[in-house]
Amino acid sequence: MKKSLNSIYVILAQKAKFCIRLAAAAVMVFAVSFPLCAVQKTIVLGGENGWNNIASMEGVTTGSGRYGFESIELETQSPSLDSETDLLLSFENGQAKDLAGKYVVVENHLVPSSESIKGKGAALSRGVDRGITLNAIDGEFTGTRLAGSFSIEFWINPSLAENGEKIYNWSTAMSYEDYSEYQTVNAVFANNRLEWKFKNVFPTYKSREVVLRGYRAIVPGEWSRHTISYDEETGCLEYLVDGNVESISYITSTGHENGTICVPIIGRHAKLELCPNFTGKIDNVRIKRSPCTENRADIFSTGNEPYRVEGGRFISRPILVTHAASLDSIDALMNVPGETAVKLFVRAGDNCYGWTDSYPAWTEVSCGYEIADVKGMYFQVAAELLPDGMGKTTPSITQLTLNYTEAELPLPPFIVNAESGDGQVTLTWSYSVDDTAAGYYVYYGTRPGEYLGRTAVEGASPVKAGNTTSITLTGLKNGTIYYFAVSSYSSIDGRLRGELSREVYARPSKHLVKR
Repeated sequence: MKKSLNSIYVILAQKAKFCIRLAAAAVMVFAVSFPLCAVQKTIVLGGENGWNNIASMEGVTTGSGRYGFESIELETQSPSLDSETDLLLSFENGQAKDLAGKYVVVENHLVPSSESIKGKGAALSRGVDRGITLNAIDGEFTGTRLAGSFSIEFWINPSLAENGEKIYNWSTAMSYEDYSEYQTVNAVFANNRLEWKFKNVFPTYKSREVVLRGYRAIVPGEWSRHTISYDEETGCLEYLVDGNVESISYITSTGHENGTICVPIIGRHAKLELCPNFTGKIDNVRIKRSPCTENRADIFSTGNEPYRVEGGRFISRPILVTHAASLDSIDALMNVPGETAVKLFVRAGDNCYGWTDSYPAWTEVSCGYEIADVKGMYFQVAAELLPDGMGKTTPSITQLTLNYTEAELPLPPFIVNAESGDGQVTLTWSYSVDDTAAGYYVYYGTRPGEYLGRTAVEGASPVKAGNTTSITLTGLKNGTIYYFAVSSYSSIDGRLRGELSREVYARPSKHLVKR
């Protein structure tokens, strides 16, 4: 019977040893997979939190992304103002307003349209109203004076292109020498082509009316760019469609390049009507006090691109994490259509105040792939968005998730004691049970929870005690109560301090007798 019991004990002991080994192995696997000295964390840019953490944006804007969240996408090539712009109507965001501030809208029957050629908005004329009417208040074409060089430009997408449809109608009154005349500039469809007429605009020219006719038919349902350009240096007046010269006339005494130039003279109170009886869309109407100087071969290829082919970029603000943090990877929720691209860059450091555009250096990373050697107290992210080769399609980013590893704060000592002496206090504590604790800091002060002491010979609070379990602070004032706490600092990074221990107190006195 005793032998049987001994056998049972042996079997049970063997099973117990096996279980202990198994448990130990499991603990080892867990420790390897999830280091006890590090914590996995994430930072989310975008998504439901929005893009409030962006420092700069160039060539990009916000739009509607995945799941209804705000995204970042390329900015469309909206027209820009310059010192020579006299009128600029872009119809952005459904607004019909002269961005140059020199014309005022007095009547508008155009309907906003999202089907634009430039920017995010155009205007639709339904052919049954009188389009939009503007009065000049401080522009080039106001006041009787020499006008000099000018250019007129707009984009149209006609629905019909029928004879008699009028796109542009400018009119005013002009007094010249001993007579007065009405002046007009209009553009009207004739045989599916646009015909421009300038009446009494060049009063010294042999013909009071100048006509420029296009020779290519305008295709309904397609956008085309129409430009009138007059150069006062040469007297050249020309009409271009999509950058190609359709008609040209020299407003000189001979009608050729070598004649005396007949300059335009403009009257007062100019009125401009756009699309007074036109069915179709119009966009980006501009009048400038300069001739068209663009490279003719590039006008259509570049002007018709909704997005800049060089793309856009945004940079986040430096994101504070903690000491000893390492960026592991980036996950992204984004839409990248064919031929478009998104390039991500990261950098890190312990102090972001000396950062420049190029320092510290940016590291290009790929979504979902491991990132090496990007460590510090601050992280920063940048992204480049690139359209397709034709500038027709934009990628978008809805959310970026930064996955990083943060060193865990070491635990404080569990036991802390304070013993008063003559002008001094001796503190003792137990070692931290945390293996990552490399040493200890001692905090002191004269108010509970406020460790702002500066009188100890050993230094101002906190005093670095090193890897020991006791310290005596001297030079303290007898009769004054002092409060103390101890924290551990990390073996991974000595700047990384854990939470404070429980608070203890002591009152130094020269009358204390140690028993």
